[in-house]
Amino acid sequence: MTGPVLFCFDGSDGSAAALTTGGAVLARRVALVLTIWETFTTQLASSGPAALSYGADETELDEREQNSALEAARRGMLEAEARGWRATARVERAPVCVWQTVIDVADEVDASVIVCGSRGRNAAKRALLGSVAEAVLHHSHRPTLIAPEPHNHKVRE
Repeated sequence: MTGPVLFCFDGSDGSAAALTTGGAVLARRVALVLTIWETFTTQLASSGPAALSYGADETELDEREQNSALEAARRGMLEAEARGWRATARVERAPVCVWQTVIDVADEVDASVIVCGSRGRNAAKRALLGSVAEAVLHHSHRPTLIAPEPHNHKVRE
C-alpha cells in the first residue's frame, strides 16, 4: 500500500476533523480527498418504503447532489492543502452504498490509509443505516483512521 492517504470528506465538521487529525498523526505527503454522492433513487431505496411516495424531478435532485459533492470535494482539497498535504479531489457516485465506494476507490488507488470522520452530515440516515466510517473500518483490509467528532468542551479548572 504505497498510494495516497485517502480522506473521506463530505463537508461536515466530522470530515474536517478527520483532515486535522490525519494531518497531526500522519506524515504529510500525497492525499486524495474523496467525496461520494448518491442518486435520489439510491437515497430513497435506503430510506424505506415510506419515502417512495415522494414525487420530485430526480434529475434535478441528482444534479444538485452532484454539484454539492463537487463543491465539498473542492473545499476538502483546499483544507487538506492548507494543512500541508499535496492534495487532489475526487468525486464518485455510490452505485449501492457509500462505504463500499470508499473501499473500491481505496483499492483502485492503493491507498496507504483511509481517514474518515466519525460523524457525517446525514444524522437520520446514519441512525437508520449505521456509520459509513464503521462500515469502512469493518470491511476494508487497509489501515483505517477514524477521527472523533469535534466537541466544544470547556476545560475545567
